[in-house]
Amino acid sequence: MNLEKLERDLWDAADKLRANSKLTAAQYAMPVLGLIFLRHAYNRFLAVKMKIEPTLPQRNGKPRELVPGDFIGEAAIYLPPTAYYDHLLAQPEGPELPEAVVTAMEHIELYNPTLAGILPKAYRGFEPRLLADLIKTFNSDHLKNAAGDVFGKIYEYFLNKFAQTGAQEGGEFFTPPSLVRLIVNVIEPDHGLVFDPACGSGGMFVQTGHFIELQRHAQPHQRVVFHGQEKAETNAHLARMNLAVHGLEGDIRIANSFYDEQPELINRCDFVMANPPFNVDGVNTDQIKAQVGQWDDEAEAAGTPQMPEAGKRLPFGLPSTNAKTKAISNANSLWLQYFYAYLNATGRAGFVMASSASDAGNKDRDIRRRLISTGHVDAMVAIGPKFFYTRSLPCTLWFFDKGKPAQAIAPACNSHDRVLMIDARNVYHVESARHHRFTDEQLANLTAIVWLHRGEDHKFRELVASYQTTARKHLAELESIFAQHRAPLTAALTLAEHFADNASLVDLNRKRKDDDEQSPVTANQLNEFASQVQQAIVAANDNDDEFAALLKAANQERAAAARPHDALALSEQIAAQARLETLTDKLRAAIKAIEADHKSCGRLLENAEKALRARQSASWDNKQARDLRRALAPTDDVWLKTHDDQPTPHDAALDTLKTALHFIAQGHWLLHRFPEARYADVAGLCKSVTRAEIEKADWSLTPGRYAGVSTEPDADEEANSERLKEITIELRELEQQSAQLSGAVLAMLEAAQ
Repeated sequence: MNLEKLERDLWDAADKLRANSKLTAAQYAMPVLGLIFLRHAYNRFLAVKMKIEPTLPQRNGKPRELVPGDFIGEAAIYLPPTAYYDHLLAQPEGPELPEAVVTAMEHIELYNPTLAGILPKAYRGFEPRLLADLIKTFNSDHLKNAAGDVFGKIYEYFLNKFAQTGAQEGGEFFTPPSLVRLIVNVIEPDHGLVFDPACGSGGMFVQTGHFIELQRHAQPHQRVVFHGQEKAETNAHLARMNLAVHGLEGDIRIANSFYDEQPELINRCDFVMANPPFNVDGVNTDQIKAQVGQWDDEAEAAGTPQMPEAGKRLPFGLPSTNAKTKAISNANSLWLQYFYAYLNATGRAGFVMASSASDAGNKDRDIRRRLISTGHVDAMVAIGPKFFYTRSLPCTLWFFDKGKPAQAIAPACNSHDRVLMIDARNVYHVESARHHRFTDEQLANLTAIVWLHRGEDHKFRELVASYQTTARKHLAELESIFAQHRAPLTAALTLAEHFADNASLVDLNRKRKDDDEQSPVTANQLNEFASQVQQAIVAANDNDDEFAALLKAANQERAAAARPHDALALSEQIAAQARLETLTDKLRAAIKAIEADHKSCGRLLENAEKALRARQSASWDNKQARDLRRALAPTDDVWLKTHDDQPTPHDAALDTLKTALHFIAQGHWLLHRFPEARYADVAGLCKSVTRAEIEKADWSLTPGRYAGVSTEPDADEEANSERLKEITIELRELEQQSAQLSGAVLAMLEAAQ
C-alpha cells in the first residue's frame, strides 16, 4: 500500500464532501478527526479482542464478555457495541445517523475516563448523507486492514492539511513535522519526564514516540512520561486524541503557561520541547513577579561562577515592560527561561522561537547574557521562511543541554564555553510555492553536524555508510529496470516499424464523416515516418551500449564494496565515495537517455495515430499502442494516468537512477564538508563559537552572524536547485491564475454582449 497516495486520496475525498456542504473548514475539522480516531480505535479494539478472548474464562463454552479492564496495558481502548465502526456503517442514512455518532463518542468517554469530554460531538449539524459518505470514506479495505502506525500518520496528515486551511486558530495547533523531527533528533528524548508547556496538538510527544520506537527499539510508555500544557481547550483535546491514536498516554493540562507554573515539574524534567506562540505581549507582570529568581550581575562581571536560583521559573529576570500597561512587552524571554527552569541537572531542551529573540536588546539581551553564562546553550539553528503553514517568517531553533561537559573532550568542540551555530536557511525542499520542508536526508545531515560537535563521530560514519549502502541497493536494481524500460520501448519501435513497412495508403485515406477536410496521407509522409523509426532504433541501440557501460561500472563498484572490510572505517568510506562518484556522470547520462528514448517513441506513436491515421490501418494494433503510450509516459500525464496510479516503466527507471544519484550526493555532502569525520567550521553552514565571540557580538545568538557566507562555488548547488524548483512552481501558479483570470474576463465580456 502506498501510504502517501492513501493519505492524498482520503483527503481529496473528504475535502470534496466538505466543498459540497455548508460547513466551513473550522466546523469540519474536529468531526473528521473524530471519525479517523474512531476508525483507528475500532481497528485496535478488534486486534486486542482477538488476542485476549482466548485467555478469558469460559461460561457455557463461550468466553465471558469483555470489560474495560481487559484493555489496560494493551495500547487500545475498550469500545462498547454502540461505538463499533461497523455499527455506524449499518445505520440508515437519516436523522438517526448523526445521533448514533454522537452516542458512540459519548459511550467511549463513559467507558474510558481519560478521554472524558474531549471527543468531538458536533455531528448533528452534518447532513446525514455527508456524514454517511464520510464514514464510508474511512472504511476502505486499506484502512480496515491497516497495521502499524498507519492511522497515526493519516491523523497527522489531516492535522497538517487542516492547519494549511487555517481550520484551527490559524494553524497554531500544528508544528510542521520538519521542525519537530529536527528538535527530537537533536535532544534525543528517550527516557524520563518529557514536558511541552505549549503542546498544541501533541506533535512533540508523537514524534518522541516514533524516535523511541525506531531508534531505541522500545515501547514509549516503558521509557517516558509525557506532560503537556495548552491554554486552548480545542487544542488540548486534539493532543489527547493524537496521543490516543498513536497508542500513547500523557497528562495534558488545560492551562495558561504564563500563570500556571506546575512547580512540581520545575528542575525535574529530562526533556522540554515546544513551539510557543511568538512575540506575545500583555502578560501581567504582577502575576509572574514571584517567579523571578536572584541573579548577581556584579559577581558575574567579576568572573565569579554562579548558577540560577533553583525552583524559580524566571531565574534570569523580567523582560522589558510596556511603560503604559506595565505588562510584559514581549514574552519570548519568558519562554526561554521557562524551558531552562524546567530542566533537571542533565536535561535537554529544544524549541522554536521567533528569529528576533536571538538578538533582542535591552533586558532581553541581559537575560540572554545570563543564560549564555551558564554554559548550557548547546546549539542554535536558523530556519528559513515558509516552513509554517500560516506564516512565512523565518524562525530559530534553540537547544539547551545542562549535561554538557564543562570542558571539551578532544577532538570535540562541545563544552560550556561553546555554542554550535548552524545556518540552515539554505537547506530546504520545495513542497510548493508557499511551503518548504526538510527531507529525511536533510534532517539527518543537520543532525550529523550536532553529533560531530558532541564528539559522536561514529554516528556520522554510520550515516555515511547508510547512504552508500542505499546507493548500492539501487545500483543493484539497474539491470532489471533497464530491462523493464527496454521492453515497451522495443515493442513500440517494432509496432511503428511494422506500420511503416505495411501501411496501405488506401486504408489510411478512407474518408470518414468527421475528417472530410483532413489532408490525405502521402507516401512521402510514410517514408519520413519510416526514417524517424530507424533513427529512433539506432538511438535506442546506442543508449543500450551506454547502459551496458553503466552496469559494468556499477557491478565493479558493488564487487569492490562486497570484499571484507570495515564499513565504518573512514578511509574505506572515502574510497567507496570516490568510486560511487565516478558513476554520477553515467547515471545522469542514463536519465537523459531514458527520457529521450521514451519521448521519441511516444512521439512516434502519437504521430502515427494523429498525422498518419494509423488507427485505420490493419497493420496497427490500437490496444497495444494505447498500452505502450501509457508505459512510455510519466505517471503524472493526465491523459495516460493509470487507474491504480502505479509507476510506469518510465518513472520506475528514472526513480531508481535518481535515487541512486541522490544518496551518492548525500555521502558527498557530508564527506566534502567533514572529510575527517570530525567537527569543523564550514563557511555559510556552521561555526562553533566561544563565549568571548558571543560577547563581542553583543550576546547575539543569531547563527547567520557567525557562520558567514560560503566561499565554495558548488556549496549551494542543492539550494540553487530548490530555488529553481520554487521559481518553476510559482510560474506555474501564476500561469494558472492568469488563465483563470482570462477566462473570467471573457465570460464577463460575453455576458455583457
